Order: sequence, then structure tokens, then C-alpha cells
Amino acid sequence: MPPLLSIVLPVHGVERFLPQCLGSLRADGAAPGEVELIAVDDRSPDGCGALLDAHAAADPRMRVLHLAENRGLGGARTAGLAEATGTYVWFVDSDDWLPEGTVDAVLAELRAEAARELPADVLITDFTHVHHDGGTEPNPWRKVLAGSPLVSGCTAAEHPALFNAVLAVWNKVVRRAYLLGLDVHFGRGHYEDISVTYPLLLAADRLLYLDRPCYNYRRGRPGAITATASPKHADAFAQYDAIFAFLDRDERADALRTLVFDRTVKQALTLYDTPGLVPVELRPEFFARITAHFAKHRPAGYRYPSGVRGVQYRLAARGSRRAYAELRRGGRLPGAVKRGAGAVAPGVRKAVRSGARFTAYNAFKRLPVDENLAVYAAYWHRGYACNPAAIYAKAKELAPQVRGVWVVENAERAAALPAGVPYVIVNTPAYLKAMATAKYFVNNVNFPHAMTKRTGTVHVQTQHGTPLKAMGMDLVDRPLAADGMDFERLREVVGRWDYLVSPNPHTSKHFARAFPGTYQVLDTGYPRNDRLALATPEQCVDARRALGIADGQRTVLYAPTHRESRGGYLPLLDLPALAERLGPGWTVLVRTHYFHDGGAGDLTAAPGSATLLDVSDHPVVEDLYLAADVLVTDYSSMMFDYAVLDRPIAVYAPDWEEYQEVRGVYFDLMEEPPGAATTDQDALVEALLAGDPEPEARQRFRERFCPWDDGRAAERVVSRIFPLRA
Repeated sequence: MPPLLSIVLPVHGVERFLPQCLGSLRADGAAPGEVELIAVDDRSPDGCGALLDAHAAADPRMRVLHLAENRGLGGARTAGLAEATGTYVWFVDSDDWLPEGTVDAVLAELRAEAARELPADVLITDFTHVHHDGGTEPNPWRKVLAGSPLVSGCTAAEHPALFNAVLAVWNKVVRRAYLLGLDVHFGRGHYEDISVTYPLLLAADRLLYLDRPCYNYRRGRPGAITATASPKHADAFAQYDAIFAFLDRDERADALRTLVFDRTVKQALTLYDTPGLVPVELRPEFFARITAHFAKHRPAGYRYPSGVRGVQYRLAARGSRRAYAELRRGGRLPGAVKRGAGAVAPGVRKAVRSGARFTAYNAFKRLPVDENLAVYAAYWHRGYACNPAAIYAKAKELAPQVRGVWVVENAERAAALPAGVPYVIVNTPAYLKAMATAKYFVNNVNFPHAMTKRTGTVHVQTQHGTPLKAMGMDLVDRPLAADGMDFERLREVVGRWDYLVSPNPHTSKHFARAFPGTYQVLDTGYPRNDRLALATPEQCVDARRALGIADGQRTVLYAPTHRESRGGYLPLLDLPALAERLGPGWTVLVRTHYFHDGGAGDLTAAPGSATLLDVSDHPVVEDLYLAADVLVTDYSSMMFDYAVLDRPIAVYAPDWEEYQEVRGVYFDLMEEPPGAATTDQDALVEALLAGDPEPEARQRFRERFCPWDDGRAAERVVSRIFPLRA
């Protein structure tokens, strides 16, 4: 009887990882002959071949193929498939590994399928991302799979959202006869598996999802194609051609042609947009390949998606690389306009299209500069916040003749503004007129580059944090941290600044180098911290009650920063375990970085634990500072603001060495911390339970970073940039 499962293991240059992978393929509950392992030594230049032979000598399930020449990952998989005899085949990458008990769990599922009248053609498994520091991240697409028709079995047409999940081959166990009958082949070069996985999913009579993490995917290792600059990223286009050739000959799959086209365009643009993948000199050619992909494979009657993606797709289809670059650099897309009582001008209920937008803007620039109009924005038009909000409020008091208007990205953001705050929505006529005629511009990031600086106007850059991490031009030699930053464009933008607001001497020193320019540095302190410097005990109590924190609770604010080397919010702190150690007398507020959507995820804790509250969407971070008795962070600039309150701060930084290497830092946080600092969670808990273990460290930190925080920073800024009413 043939084996139920063949595991095909392509191997090349992974000597360091191979033993862990081989050890994870155990199947203690398997019947004799139920599993076969086929390892393909793809002419590995290291000791992999000898390791495979030694393992095969001790494992009768395993056969080793030593290829005479290197065929690449696709070729090695093809060679292994030709030797496989199992009912199902699973292609496992040899630098990854399976969680304990996985093969037995998969076998149990396959036995049940073999007994069905219509067995699954493809068994899709859940998986885990594992970073090189040991941190893990659950499958970010699990919500597309769990609870869907895939759990009981369906076709791709019955659950097309499947194509929003990962389309790699390594988490898919495939019925071998079905795969061979499709007449599809792994491609050469990068992204070799999608020419197989798309057809597998498109044509299957039954797809099944196993909601169990069955694969540990090693993310970000040196040499991985997802983190390496190479002309081979263009290999994806050959795989796309193979996918559409399959669509042309398979009627079952053709119904999903538009969905597949959208997904391939999205991947191609992601490759183009991801810093450090497509070499700079090859970017024009790569973009032209995307345009050619549109011309070659766009389905009949195709309609562009709505919103940002639709605009991107149109520009790519036209080959408008410069316009696409402008959009990526910070231009905001047309959005619906809703007229508000505080809007500068009535406007229309439709945003201005791209060409007409710049025509209108240039027309408005012929109007005189309005000496009493100031435009405010924060965090890429997200709303009323940070230093610009504090300056706006103080300007209303000290320079009321200067009318302030806020720029927000859509009607939803506008609805969240405080009552009575005037606003314009991006790309509406009211917005274009305000941007063309205002005297003053105040922002904690940069305004769109397309909006030029008129003679006589005043641009105030506040930034939004004291820098621990390297910034601006200091990232020239750090491509991963730079995230595709255009340094020449940065110099041009900095050239518009008239003032840069600084919170402390440390920032003044480093920003002068990171953002070289002729602007004046305002050594004033941060206006947003005035509220903290002037906070009363009554205001702190009100902040706690507004968040629902019970009286007497010791409250921790946990606020990790964004990490460029990771895809999204990934707490390195085990929050349920922390809550259990702290106990019921504690409340932990969890605040994710504003780059990350979706909040903090599941915060379920065991009975008798501390209360865990997700406050990621709370609009005013200063409320959280006032409510918290202690701050726990890693590298966030929140530590510098919170220090104004003179309350305990604990640093939990288990990836400190990696962070320094990837991002670069301006001082050694572990040597000069604001309080207790550790890379160990148990030590963090002990510090929290101790109450205030490092007051001397906090005092030194405050002396260095909070010397100007006296509650009058906004007043100092306003008096420098606006004419004060006598």
C-alpha cells in the first residue's frame, strides 16, 4: 500500500537550520509505511548532503536525492515530486520546521479525508511566523480562514477571500493525483511556487482548512528572498504568465480571473514598493513590467478597485511611474467630502480629480496670501492631536485674529474633531484653497510635496517625539529602517521649514544633523506636554474614571513602538502572563503604535489576573498618561513625554541588540534608562511589583530630557510665530 503522506524537502545552503527541520518531522502515531520523506540535496555547497545521508541512515522513512546540478527551489521540488508515491504530498522548506505533533495531526486529518467520497484536494494549514530573535507572530490571515466554509470544505469560488491569505505552497498538503493532473509546474527563480498554488486553489473540488498551527515559517533570515535586493524579483512575471496560461485552459478557474488578476497586480506593486527589494537601477524596468502585465492579462470588462488601490492600479496601467511615486510619497487620495459647519468653504460633495486638482490649486495660488489663516495637520491628516493641537489652542487665546483650520483625510476623521474646530477634507476645493492661500502651516509631519511654499508663508515643523532612534539623514546607511525614504526629497521638504520645535537640548542637537536646513530651532519644549506639566490630581482622577479604571487599581500603560523589521503589531511582552503575575489589584492599558490597525488583539486573561484594556483607539494619548501610575515601553518616544509626570517608567527591550543594529540609536537606553530596564519579563514583573525601584535613574533622565517642560511651551511657540493680539 502506498504511503498516505509524502513530505518533500528541498535542501540548499541551510546547514544551520536543517537539523531542527529534520527533527520536527517525527510521526510517533504513524503506522509503518504511512509516511515517506524525500529530501532533495540541490547541490548544497555546505554540509547539508552529509547531514541528510546521516539522518536517512537512522530513519527508514527517508530517501535522499543528490542532484548533479543546482536546479533552484522549484526544480528541487519537481525532482522530489517525481519520486513521491504518497496519496498526499507536502512541500516543506528545509529552513523552517513543524511544531511538535504536527505530522500526527495532519495524518489524522488525511485519514478522515481518505475515507470520504470527495476527499480534499488541498488541506490548508495554519502557521506561525518566527523571527530570528525567537519572537513569534500568529498567521496574520487566519481570520480569512477560521470560521469560513473552508473549515468543512468548499471551492475557491465559494470562498474567494481565500486569495487574500498567503499563497505559498508550504502550508498546503496536496492530493498528489490531483496535482499531477493539473499539468502545472514550479517555475524557475523567485516566487516559483505561485505558478502551482494558484491553480491548486482555483481548480479544486474541495479545499479544507485545518485550524491548527502546523508550520513555523522562519521570517527575515539573512539571504531570504523576501529581505534581499535582487533582479530576480522580476521572476514573478513569468509565474504570472504561467497562472494565466492555466486560466486560459481551465473553465473551472476562469470564473475567478478578475480576482487573480487583482491579486497578482497587488503582489507586483508590493514588490515594487517594498524598500530594498527591487534594485534602484532596475525600478523603471520593473514598473514597466507591471504596465505590460496590465496590457497582457487585464480581463475583459475589468473595473478598477475603489479608493487608494484603484488610483495606484490606474497609474501602473498607464505606466505613470512619476505620478505613482508622488502618490506614494505622501499625496492623499481623493475622498468623499462632507460639508461641516466649521469648514472654511462650502466646497462640493465630490473630491477634485488629479488633473483638475492641480489646476484648481494653481488657480487659487493667484489669490493673495491670507495673512490671518493658519493650516494645521497631524499624523498624515488623522485628526486633532499632538503639538499642532496644543499650538492651535494657545493661538486661539493669544492670537485670535489668526483663523485656524485643520486638514483631515475623510469625513470620518472630521466627525471625530472636537466641537467647533474648523476643517477641510483632503483634495476638496476648500482644502486646495486653504493650502494655496494660508500664511501659516503647522504640522508634526510634512505636508504633501506637490503643495509648494509661497513667498512670505511660514512653515512650522513640530515633529512628534524625542528621538531615541536614528532619524532623517542619519538613516542613509540603514536601508531597512529608511523604508524607501527619498533623501533628496527629504532635503527639499526640510528646505521649506521656517521653524522646528524642539522638546529638549538632546533633540535640538540630533535633529540639526538629521534634518539639515536653514530653519530656526525653537528651544521651547513640546507644547503637547504642557498639559502634563500642569496636570492636577483631580484631572488624573477624571482621566482614570473616563477609562473605567476602578479606584485603588495600580495602573500600567504598556506602549511598544513600531519595528521596521516586523510586519505589524507584535507584543514581545506576554500580556496574559503579565496580568496573571500582577493579580487583580492591577489594570494594564495596552496601546499599540498608530502605524498598526486592528488594536491589540485578544487580551483574554486567566481568572484572578489583572484587567487588560485595549486603549489603542483612544484619541488622546495624554489621557492615558494621566491615568497611568507607571509606563512600560521599549523604544517609544512616549517615555520622554511621560517623564514630565515624574512617575515610574520601566523599559522592557528583549530585542535591544537587534533594534540597535536595524534602526540605530542616539544613546544606549540600557545604560541611561528612565527607570528599571530589562530584557527579561520576570525581571520586569519584579520591578513593577517593587513600585518605584529606580527613582535616581528617572531623575537623571528628567534632567536631561525635560528641562523646558514648565507648562508654557505652547505660549513660547505661539509668541515666536504669530503676531500676538495686544
